[in-house]
Amino acid sequence: MLGNVWIALVITFLMALLWLRLNDFLAHRGWISGPLSRKIIHMGTGPIFVLCWLLFPDVWYARWLAALVPLSITIQFAMVGLGLMKDQAAVDAMSRHGDRREILRGPLFYGIVFVVLTLWFWLDSPIGIIALMLLCGGDGLADILGKRMGGTRLPWSANKSWAGSAAMFLGGWVFALGVLALYVNAGVFAGPFSRFILPVTVIAFVGTLVESFPFADIDNITVPVAAVLLGFILL
Repeated sequence: MLGNVWIALVITFLMALLWLRLNDFLAHRGWISGPLSRKIIHMGTGPIFVLCWLLFPDVWYARWLAALVPLSITIQFAMVGLGLMKDQAAVDAMSRHGDRREILRGPLFYGIVFVVLTLWFWLDSPIGIIALMLLCGGDGLADILGKRMGGTRLPWSANKSWAGSAAMFLGGWVFALGVLALYVNAGVFAGPFSRFILPVTVIAFVGTLVESFPFADIDNITVPVAAVLLGFILL
């Protein structure tokens, strides 16, 4: 970990903004679609942010400073969505249909969840990391692969497919275990790493089931809530 909390904060801000602006640029140029950019941002921002936690020294206010990163981005989302700030590149990257008001749903919920789970769990428990990685890797990959692969639809959700649900499970499982492996290796969480495999598998499965429900724009809340509740039981 770095010795200076302010250096860690600056690096975290720069890494998050670089990832966001890169995807804003690509979408605004038309090199990738808005929906695809939205999901790439969705999948990449979380792991970048969570891995940057390892840069922070062990001081009580580290979590509060780190939470400023998703908080500031979330406030920006809200201002753009409400029309208080003009940022067409962000609208192109974060909306499905080019409507700024779409940012006030999924992307805004995503940012709020990151702020809450950062403050609540930080490095005290792996529960927050698992919930965030399930949201990033699972939900993000489900949308990308589900739309491209198509296939048989779920009986209880006409807009969701078996392929998308399989991607949701696999993406969440890999992201969560991958980040936890790094944290165990860094000595933040006690090993062995194998003790996390079964709980994460169960959490990823239930999160996949929750994501499959036919409720639009709220899976950025329902998936991490389910993961947190199960985390308290299994971990």
